[in-house]
Amino acid sequence: MGHPLYQYDICLPCTSVPIIIRPCTQCFSHRHIKTQDTRPQVGCHSCKDMNQVYTSKRRGAISYDSSDQTALYIRMLGDVRVRSQVGFEPERRSSHPYLCIDFRTLHTRLSCGSTSASSAPERRVHRLLSFQRYLHSSRLLRGVPQQIPLHILDEDYTGQARCMLEKVGTWNFDIFLFDRLTNGNSLVTLTFHLLNQYGLVELFQLDMVKLWRFLVMVQEDYHSDNPYHNAVHAADVTQAMYCYLREPMLAKSLTSYDILLGLVAAATHDLGHPGVNQPFLIKTDHYLATLYRNTSVLENHHWKSAVGLLRETGLFSHLPAEDSLNMERELGSLILATDISRQNEYLSRFRMHLDQENLCLSNASHRHFILQMALKCADICNPCRPWELSKQWSEKVTEEFFQQGDIEKKHKLEVSPLCDRETNTVGNIQIGFMTYVAEPLFAEWARFSDTRLSQTMLGHMGLNKASWGGLQQEQTSISEEAEPSTAGADTEDAAVAQMDGSRTAGGTSSKEIPQGNRES
Repeated sequence: MGHPLYQYDICLPCTSVPIIIRPCTQCFSHRHIKTQDTRPQVGCHSCKDMNQVYTSKRRGAISYDSSDQTALYIRMLGDVRVRSQVGFEPERRSSHPYLCIDFRTLHTRLSCGSTSASSAPERRVHRLLSFQRYLHSSRLLRGVPQQIPLHILDEDYTGQARCMLEKVGTWNFDIFLFDRLTNGNSLVTLTFHLLNQYGLVELFQLDMVKLWRFLVMVQEDYHSDNPYHNAVHAADVTQAMYCYLREPMLAKSLTSYDILLGLVAAATHDLGHPGVNQPFLIKTDHYLATLYRNTSVLENHHWKSAVGLLRETGLFSHLPAEDSLNMERELGSLILATDISRQNEYLSRFRMHLDQENLCLSNASHRHFILQMALKCADICNPCRPWELSKQWSEKVTEEFFQQGDIEKKHKLEVSPLCDRETNTVGNIQIGFMTYVAEPLFAEWARFSDTRLSQTMLGHMGLNKASWGGLQQEQTSISEEAEPSTAGADTEDAAVAQMDGSRTAGGTSSKEIPQGNRES
């Protein structure tokens, strides 16, 4: 074991280069010292250059698909103006003032004004550092006498994260705590652990450097400014997908290829999500809506973004070309299945198979369909989590809805259903979502896989729905008590109308799936 002051680690953007992290005795910052290594060295010499080297070749990256008539897709990194940097500007018959919206920083600008450009690279670098190195490179701690050995501080957090991974298959897994223990690297850490646990890295002869780089790039392409559609949501869906893959019906039937495909799809299913829904992109004439012809716009974007990263990192480049292309197509089939507007289509097909009892998991197409249904369940499983976790997710997705509504009000657009914070509440949105979207799906999943986990999920959802109903009643009682008894008839009528509008927007008085009620 090395000296306590010398911490051996791998610099993430330079994953092929073992380094020594040596703290300066004066400023407590860290310097990277490369060891003798004959392998190809890619990356930086100091933390200051780390982000520039890591991102310089990614911005504005483009991938081509010769079988697609559109011939081009773009990994969205926030600013649509990157298209002009590569000499591509699609033809438009009309122009719209919202085409230049930078979705990655949009919410930040609304809440606290414009964000300093110099702070963004610094945040990205810090997310890649270990907890120990982040603390001791902080300006606040420079010059502060060391109170605790560095290796003990680091081991304390990594040790707790390691203990959590031993229980990664439990349904009450707290992804928020795990994300804190990994310093915001929950998606990378969790996905890498699961792939390695299944032996997929060795079985498919995946290059460790390419795999790690792919996972880091996936995590970074999720917009951390999104309250809900961020890397933590992707990690949560990946953990849920793992729980479903362990169910007896699937565990005894799925191949290693199916498992690899399912885990990669879960990790990338919302890649590059802009934090607004498809109707918003369509009505603002966003270039993604034009590119994908207003059909499964977000899901196509997530899929093509994932394919772009796979090709950029060359993760499957050692496989035969036909196998690699087939994997990309099947990855797209899984991600496109998460389109909430196609919920009834998949649910009807699933129900028909169960009624006829003709699902045969020795059939590759049937296994793929079950993977689609598993990913759909994992994507919207938040109402099935224990209340402490479910409530946090409900608040986050509702806040993302409300932020979209705030943007629409700011730009004088019609506010989308469920996105007006003045007429909707977390409770009525969640009750509507559970009633018309989640409950029918998980009831059929329980028919397919009648296990303890399925019953646990349905039990949690029933309790959570009742809890939201109770909170709704409390809020209604409080508002009625607070209403002045001397209020005029006009004021009373307005209050009643507002309450009725809130119920309608929540979807609790309609059999239809509410437009825009999306948790995927």
